[in-house]
Amino acid sequence: MKRFCPLASGSKGNSLYISNGETQLLIDVGISFKALSEKLGEIDVDMGEIDAILVTHEHGDHIRGVERTAQKLDIPIFANSETAKATLKEMKSRPRFKIFSTGESFEYGGMEIHPFSIQHDTLDPVAFTIEMEGTKFGICADLGFVTTLVKARLVECDYLYLEANHEPSMVYACNRPPVYKQRVLGRQGHLSNDACAELLQEIDHPGLKHVYLAHLSSECNNPELALKKVREKVERELSLSIAYQEKISHLIEESLGHHKQCQS
Repeated sequence: MKRFCPLASGSKGNSLYISNGETQLLIDVGISFKALSEKLGEIDVDMGEIDAILVTHEHGDHIRGVERTAQKLDIPIFANSETAKATLKEMKSRPRFKIFSTGESFEYGGMEIHPFSIQHDTLDPVAFTIEMEGTKFGICADLGFVTTLVKARLVECDYLYLEANHEPSMVYACNRPPVYKQRVLGRQGHLSNDACAELLQEIDHPGLKHVYLAHLSSECNNPELALKKVREKVERELSLSIAYQEKISHLIEESLGHHKQCQS
C-alpha cells in the first residue's frame, strides 16, 4: 500500500510521511517528537516503523525535531552536504547522516528519490520527487521562484505537494517589518497563490490525481482564498486540498492502481 500524508505544514513546523508499504520515510521534522508520534498515530503508523528522514533545508521549521527523532528511532538522516553541515551546527549530538548530491537520483527501500535545486534563502535547498511502483510524488515548497528545472522535475506527477504561501496584497498590508515583506515576496522567499496556480496550470495533466496546497501563511493567506485562486487558473476540475499546520491532512492510499482519499 502506497501512502502519503502531510503531518504539519507551515511556519510553525513541517513534516510529511510517505511509504511504499515496506519502507516508511519522513520528509523534514520541524515539529516535536511528541507531536510527530501523535500525528503518525492518527494514520496508524508506529514511530518505530519509520526508516529514515529526508531533509529539504536547514530552517528550524523543517529540522527542529530531526535530531531527537533520529536519535530515539536510531535512523539515518538523508541530506546534501551543505544542509547536513548547517543542520549539525544546530545539534548537540552527531546522528547518522547519509549524504546525497543535489540533482542526482538515489534509491532507498524500493523508492527512487530525486532531490532537485530550488530558490530559497538557505545554503542548498531542495525539493523531491519520489517514485514507487509507477506512482510519482512531487514535494515542492519553500521556494520564491519557479525555475525551468522545477517545472521539468514536477512534470507527470500523480500527486503534488506545492507551496501556496501568501497573497501579495495581504503581505503588503500586514504589520510585519519591511525586511520580512521583502524576504517573503523575493525570489528566494515563498510562492504566492498566483505563482502556485500558474505552475499548476503549466504542469497539470490528466493523470494528476491530487494536489495539496502547502505552507500557507496564517497571517497573509487563508485556505479559501488559496483554493479559489488555484481553481480560477486551472481549467479542469482538479482534486485539491489544504496541507494544514495544526492537524494532519488528507491521507492518500493507493493499492493495485486504485487510490482513495481519507479525510482526517
